[in-house]
Amino acid sequence: MSNKSDETSSEKKHTFTEHKLHHDADPSKERIYMDYNATTPLEPEVIQAVSEALRDAWGNPSSNYVAGAMAKDIINQSRQNVARMVGGKAEDIVFTSGGTEANNLVLHTALEHFRKTCRAAGEDHLNGSSGLPHIITSNVEHDSIKLAAERLQMDGKADVTFVSVSKVTARVDVEDVMAAVHPNTCLISVMLANNETGVIMPVQEICQKVKMLNKQQERLRILLHTDAAQALGKIHVDVQELGVDFLTIVGHKFYGPRIGALFVNGPGTETPLYPMLFGGGQERNFRPGTENTPMIAGLGKAAELVTSNLPHYQSHMENVKEYLEEQLQSVFKDKIHFNSHYPDSAVLPNTSNVSILGPALQGWRVLSRCRRLLASVGAACHTASGNRPSHVLLSCGVASAVAANALRLSVGRGTSKEDVDAVVEDLRDTVQLLELKN
Repeated sequence: MSNKSDETSSEKKHTFTEHKLHHDADPSKERIYMDYNATTPLEPEVIQAVSEALRDAWGNPSSNYVAGAMAKDIINQSRQNVARMVGGKAEDIVFTSGGTEANNLVLHTALEHFRKTCRAAGEDHLNGSSGLPHIITSNVEHDSIKLAAERLQMDGKADVTFVSVSKVTARVDVEDVMAAVHPNTCLISVMLANNETGVIMPVQEICQKVKMLNKQQERLRILLHTDAAQALGKIHVDVQELGVDFLTIVGHKFYGPRIGALFVNGPGTETPLYPMLFGGGQERNFRPGTENTPMIAGLGKAAELVTSNLPHYQSHMENVKEYLEEQLQSVFKDKIHFNSHYPDSAVLPNTSNVSILGPALQGWRVLSRCRRLLASVGAACHTASGNRPSHVLLSCGVASAVAANALRLSVGRGTSKEDVDAVVEDLRDTVQLLELKN
C-alpha cells in the first residue's frame, strides 16, 4: 500500500473480512470483534501469499528442484521482511512455531549460557557466587515466560525473581529490576507491552543500565530479552533502539498466520543461542525441522505490510480507541473505570481495559449476554482460570471487585466508529438488563 486510496481500500477489505468471520443470520445483529490482542484475522495479501506458497512452493527448501528452490527463495525473502520490521538483519531471524517456542528457547539458552560460561571459567561459580543461574522477569508476563520460569525454579534448575510492577504506573520500575541483579543473573526478560493493560514497559532503559553493568570485567554477561508479541504492528519497534539480545515475534498478533520468529542479535556469534531440538540442520541448526514454507511466506507478507503501513495502522487504532473510551465515559459516566489508564505510562494505541461497576456486572457475565460484542475478560491463555479476577490487573493495583468486572476491548485496523457505537449500545442494553435482573 503506497497511498491513501490504497489504505482506504485495505480498510474496506478488513471490514468485509472481519464481518464475514463473525455474523448472525440476521444482518442487523452482526457480531463485532474487539479481541485483536487475542488474535487477528489474516490480511487478504497474507492469505494470497500463503495460498501461492502452498500451490507453487511445495518442495523441500533444502532440495535443488524448482519447487524446492522457490520455497527457499520465499523463506529468504520472508526472513528479510521480518528483520526489516524490527530493525535487524536477515541472519538475526530464526523462525519458530510461535511465541511460546521462541520464549522457551530464550530461557533454555540462558541456562546453557550460564553453564558453559562457568565451565569455560573452570569453576562452578562466577564473581565469587556459586549456585543456580538466576533469571529476572516481571510478575505480569505472558504464561510462556511465567510458567516456564516457574517450572525451572520448581525443578531446581534456576532461581527466578519476579519483579512486581508498580501499582501506580503498572510498569516494572527500572531500579527494581537492577536491584534484583546478583552475580548469577544470566537473563532479564521483560515484555515490551502488556497484553491486558496495554502498558508499555521501559525495556530500553533496562537494557541501557544492564549494558553498563555487562562492561564490568569478570562478570557473567546478562542476556536481554523482550516478548514483543503485543507491540508489533501497533507501535514502532526497533531492536537497535531497544538494545535487546532477543525479541519474540508472533505472527497472529499482526494479521499474519500462527507462526513466530525470534530475533537474535548475531545468533551464535555476538549472542549465544542453543537449540532445544536436534534434527536436519535447518535454521542453521538453531531450530531444525523442514521449514513451514506457506506459514513463513504469510509471516513475511504480514511483516512487509507492517513496515509499509505502521503509521496509518497506529493512527487509525488510536483514533478509534479514543472514541471508544469517550463513548463509554459518556454513557456510563461514574460507573466506568479504565484499568488501562496509569499516570505517565504509555499504552498501546488499540487497547482499552475497562470495568463497568456494579455487583452483577462481572466481565464474563456481561460478555455472555452481549448480542453483538465479541471480546474477552483478559488474556486468551487464561480462559481456563475460570471467573477469577485477572492476576495482571490485581498486580497493577486494581481492586478485586473492579478487576472482576474487567473487559479487555482491543480494536483493529478495520474497526470503525460505527462499530464502536454499536458496541457501546450493546453494552448499555446488556448492563440495563443485568441490573434489572439483580
